[in-house]
Amino acid sequence: MSRFVGRANVRKRLAPLDGGEGRTSYGGGAARIDLPDRVVVVRPPFGLHHEYEYERVHLGPLFEALATDRIVATLLIRLGGYAVGVFEGERLVASKVGSRFVKGRHKKGGSSANRFRRRRDEQAAALLDEATGTAVRVLEPWRDRAEFAALGGDRQAVERVLEASRELSWLSERAVARFFAVAEPRQRVLERLAYDLYSAQVEGW
Repeated sequence: MSRFVGRANVRKRLAPLDGGEGRTSYGGGAARIDLPDRVVVVRPPFGLHHEYEYERVHLGPLFEALATDRIVATLLIRLGGYAVGVFEGERLVASKVGSRFVKGRHKKGGSSANRFRRRRDEQAAALLDEATGTAVRVLEPWRDRAEFAALGGDRQAVERVLEASRELSWLSERAVARFFAVAEPRQRVLERLAYDLYSAQVEGW
């Protein structure tokens, strides 16, 4: 079972083990730490290029990868709202959020349900168009500098936006593996995303 742990907490937990008994294997973007009583595997959020095996616990390359700040373009969308931002390290340096009412699903059938569905589709399309335009305006100045992209909210809504806009196709190319399933794309949620962006996937704790 794996879980995501903040980078400061990973270092705090593992630092006392550095140099001690065990074996450390780096490869495939992860650090595998074989301890006398358990095995811990850590995958930093933005990769780990170091590859080597040590006959002891050697955590320097892992800590370096966790500590490295990145420039990350962020796009969060759900039917009802969106949030666009750019992080330099854990600092949010550019952002724009918006919302637009989209009706919930209609549970009854008949012609009224068809009218309701058409209206809902129109509202959803308007929201996605607005989110697309905002994302292009906010993120385009950072296109050459952003190393990674973080996507989240509702996966289908995000995919619709990226498929419809050539100006945003680069986000898919630089997207990290983790999809951030936030419930509400709001400014406060965007600001708190920094912790999750730099959380590592850990197994064995």
